[in-house]
Amino acid sequence: MAPSQRTLQEFQTTLAPNDVLARAKDFFSRRSPLYSAFIDKEGPTFCSFRGQGGEEIVIGVSPADGGTRVTGSTYLFDMQLARFFSTLPSVHA
Repeated sequence: MAPSQRTLQEFQTTLAPNDVLARAKDFFSRRSPLYSAFIDKEGPTFCSFRGQGGEEIVIGVSPADGGTRVTGSTYLFDMQLARFFSTLPSVHA
């Protein structure tokens, strides 16, 4: 798949960056076996996961006004990424 077919989503939350990454690790490891993903790489501002068939999900965090900007990228797990974002408290709530 070409990089242009990759899904990129953004969300802004009131949580601290490290809290977002901790929640992402918990969220993606608890999904049903078909949609679960496990830590592949991680650093202070990102974590990447591998799922079914080698599918990759990358979550990045950066400080933003009023909270943290969360960016997620994936090829196939776009619905799961949107579900994860929906579990985070929004800056605009």
